[in-house]
Amino acid sequence: MTTTTARAPETTGRTTTAPATPTDPARRRITARVRILLWLLLVMAVALVEVTTTTRSLLMRDMDNRINRLLTQEVGEFAGFEERGKDPETGRPFASADRLLTVFLQQQNPDADEELIGLVRGTDGDLAQIRQQGGIGAALPLYRDADAKRRIFDSPDSTGTVHRPQGEIRWAKVTVARAGAEPDAAFVVAIHPERDRERVNTVFRTLLIISGVALLLTTGIAWVVAGRILRPVRVVRTAAAEITEQDLTRRIPVHGNDDIAALAETFNGMLDRLDRAFAAQREFVDDAGHELRTPITIVRGHLEVMGEDPAEREETVRLVTDELDRMSRIVEDLLVLAKTERPDFVVHEPAQVAELTADVFVKARTLGERDWRLAEVADVEAELDFQRITQAMVQLAQNAVQHTTPGQTIRIGSRVVGTHLELYVADSGPGVPPQDAEIIFERFRRATSRRGTRGSGAGLGLAIVKAIAEGHHGRVRLSDTPGGGATFTLVLPAPQVPEGHDT
Repeated sequence: MTTTTARAPETTGRTTTAPATPTDPARRRITARVRILLWLLLVMAVALVEVTTTTRSLLMRDMDNRINRLLTQEVGEFAGFEERGKDPETGRPFASADRLLTVFLQQQNPDADEELIGLVRGTDGDLAQIRQQGGIGAALPLYRDADAKRRIFDSPDSTGTVHRPQGEIRWAKVTVARAGAEPDAAFVVAIHPERDRERVNTVFRTLLIISGVALLLTTGIAWVVAGRILRPVRVVRTAAAEITEQDLTRRIPVHGNDDIAALAETFNGMLDRLDRAFAAQREFVDDAGHELRTPITIVRGHLEVMGEDPAEREETVRLVTDELDRMSRIVEDLLVLAKTERPDFVVHEPAQVAELTADVFVKARTLGERDWRLAEVADVEAELDFQRITQAMVQLAQNAVQHTTPGQTIRIGSRVVGTHLELYVADSGPGVPPQDAEIIFERFRRATSRRGTRGSGAGLGLAIVKAIAEGHHGRVRLSDTPGGGATFTLVLPAPQVPEGHDT
């Protein structure tokens, strides 16, 4: 009996980390809904705090201004009474400070948080006070606080603040003294701001509570509204996650006419373009594989059966070289078509159309023994890619040669017609059947019934011509040549032609 012992896997010094998937906690992101809500709450919280603190500051400032006005008013009244007042018993100015303070205070009616006190220094240095009867709401009134009275009376200032554990006192005073002597009396106005400050703090706390409730309500409303607004975005995200190269049929339902609906429409348009692009890519790859498979098979077959006979070897090499040349032309055409998607495929520059037409005519005459004719020339300047237009026109001339016989007429020309510049190649061959008029411009597509002799192309030449025309914001037009044949015309945006210029 054999016993097999399982051996634990060996470990190394390296730590292998599995790639994170979209569901890994490390890859989880805060959703747009939460981010919108957080930013909204942050802005609202800052705004509400700013409003409440500003309101409290304004209320405190108003309270300070009111107290200052009240202090100024009271001391002003006393100063005026001291200067102009007379003793009602004698009808003369007051003879003593205590009589002055007593008469003035009897005429006053202080507020609830206000104390009006007369302080008179005795011969022994103690302070006697004169005040109206009545209570005050402060925890420790000034008239019962000997230390505070002494500090106010001895202060060289005319106004100030006494800070006490029992509450702050804001005061102002007017001293009464004989000429050239130390003050022996003072009129004191004392205000206790604690009750007003408590009212301000109550308003502040109320605003904070209201702000908190408003913040909670805003949170709930914003959560619901953000969810409704972003619902199409979530649908787009879900659809994007489900879309694959094999299934591009899913579309986003569009509701309304807002930015989210525009996003859904744009996404659907992108899917349409991707669907067409993938379909064209699959067709392109299938057709390219088919076109390249044939010459490869021919090359391989001839190489496998090639014998030792020199004549046979020479013929095989000729056939193989011809097929390789055809493959090379197919690859070059594929590269040209691939470049059509690039923005620099066509480079617009000022070009003389007459020079371009003559250049194409000279190059085309070497393609075959035909009756070449330069039909007409447009003597204008246009913004176009000289080399690309030459390439397209030479390709059309080559196409005309393939579908005509020696001696037949091929005409090349250019003209301005209305708002378009037309460059054309007209042959006198058998023409193009109507059912083939569209497909011959597609990649790897040839006419269902060939006109004239069969060329060696792969069906990419006219596709290249079409791409060059569209790169110039134009098109290729196929029409019948009068008397028989086919005319291929590049229709491009017209240049600016001087008025009265004859093309």
